[in-house]
Amino acid sequence: MAEVLSQQEIDALLNNIKTGGQATTTGPEKEILPFDFRLPNRISKNQIRTIRNIHENFAEQISSYLLSKLQAIVNINVISVDQIYYSEYVLSVGSPSCLYLFDVKGTDIKGILEIGTELTLAVVDRLLGGSGVGTKQSKQITPIEQRVLAPIIEKMMAELKKAWQTVDEMEFVIERFESDIDFAQITSQSESVLIISFEVYIGDQSFLMNLCYATFAFDTILSKLSAQKLSSIRPTKYNGKSAKTVITEHLEKTYLDINVEFGRAIITFKDMINLRVGDIIKMNTRVGDPLKILINNKHLFWGLPGTVNGHKAVKVLKKVEEEEL
Repeated sequence: MAEVLSQQEIDALLNNIKTGGQATTTGPEKEILPFDFRLPNRISKNQIRTIRNIHENFAEQISSYLLSKLQAIVNINVISVDQIYYSEYVLSVGSPSCLYLFDVKGTDIKGILEIGTELTLAVVDRLLGGSGVGTKQSKQITPIEQRVLAPIIEKMMAELKKAWQTVDEMEFVIERFESDIDFAQITSQSESVLIISFEVYIGDQSFLMNLCYATFAFDTILSKLSAQKLSSIRPTKYNGKSAKTVITEHLEKTYLDINVEFGRAIITFKDMINLRVGDIIKMNTRVGDPLKILINNKHLFWGLPGTVNGHKAVKVLKKVEEEEL
């Protein structure tokens, strides 16, 4: 049965209405939080976590690649994964910019690889032999600088493909370069986009880089993210294979440098410049002594020289013991 108000309680309510006051209520007060139903949260937290892991793998591979290309310590970290409106992203991009528009072959998925102009100029300067601290006054990226940067961008697209193999086979293709965000329209202003922000360290310098995906075409990808076990997600091409089998297959195709050391000798610089054809250099080994077999400059085996079918060869005699190392 519903509770019936007394006359005194009814009078109190009417008085509050006339004076514009609020009726007092008993019980613990709850904090009221505003909620915007227009928020572009198309992607769940679990899917965001998986996407973050994918791009952390991508960042690690690009770090290793730039380390060898730039001859400097390079670290790339994922600092945030956000869902915002495309109009908000457009306002956050400076001018001029270094924007590479790409799409996924065979799908409607489009995106933007945004590389900060400072990062672009630093990378180009190092690739051309500089220290990475340029003095260029204009921030506009010239066609020559674009050509210098092209192999780096192609490598990034290839590494993105490898990183997304945990979900599906996706081929990322560069469509064009833009320096103005107003000409890089990948979706409508009111649509949501997924922004992955990276912090790039080259030596003691810090730069920013962003990946922007238009999420309206992400539905098929999101469904695959939802259907798989996020903790044990693996590349589709490795399905049915154990990690040991995959690693073994890669190791079997790995190339190694093998060198055979016939001996060593110490001569003066005068003797070296006076060497003539037919001169003999006395080594520290004798004919018939086992020779060092080095793999990637590490002494691992002993062997003897010879010929096989008219080709120079070396016969492996035994493995180097730990005490010999």
